[in-house]
Amino acid sequence: MAMSFFDQFASPSYMGIPLIAIAIALPWVLLPLPSLRWMNNRLITVQGWLINRFTNQLMMPLNAEGHKWALLLASLMVFLFTTNMLGLLPYTFTPTTQLSLNMGLAVPLWLATVLIGLRNQPTIALGHLLPEGTPIPLIPVLIIIETISLFIRPLALGVRLTANLTAGHLLIQLIATAVFVLLPMMPTVAILTATVLFLLTLLEVAVAMIQAYVFVLLLSLYLQENV
Repeated sequence: MAMSFFDQFASPSYMGIPLIAIAIALPWVLLPLPSLRWMNNRLITVQGWLINRFTNQLMMPLNAEGHKWALLLASLMVFLFTTNMLGLLPYTFTPTTQLSLNMGLAVPLWLATVLIGLRNQPTIALGHLLPEGTPIPLIPVLIIIETISLFIRPLALGVRLTANLTAGHLLIQLIATAVFVLLPMMPTVAILTATVLFLLTLLEVAVAMIQAYVFVLLLSLYLQENV
């Protein structure tokens, strides 16, 4: 029974063909496309307003060089948001619970920000490894510590997103199982547990939105250090 709780995180396949590509592409299919009319409907108008507000807030601390990343970061935010939200529906698979996918997003984007910093301002980029005013005996130790912290950044990005979503899905499944087990024996306790399950589901909706925002926000902060 304990192993079945983790079956929801297994990558689905049909006749040996992995279906994770369909799960990744599905959010883009569900998004409404702008029409050719002069006036859009309310859904497209709200969608465009939200994306514009998010992009403006994200790009505000960055200079003109960093504004080239606006389309990429906004698209990443929409992808993570829709994927996390669709994963809360019953009988669905959440690709962002896979560490391999999250690391595949985090490592190249983090590496791109580091390479941009080394190309545009190598002195400042390398200066982050040694804080100003460091005592001479501590210089080798601090360089090692700052280098390790630099390489831990993409790992923290991927693990944070995976761990938060995985823990939420496991809690929902555990409490839902408890509701079905308690319902014939103790209906009152089952109703109270179902109330907790409803509140936890609302919390997971907030976590799905917040984790997508945090992932993109941290990438923009890494970019801000290097442009």
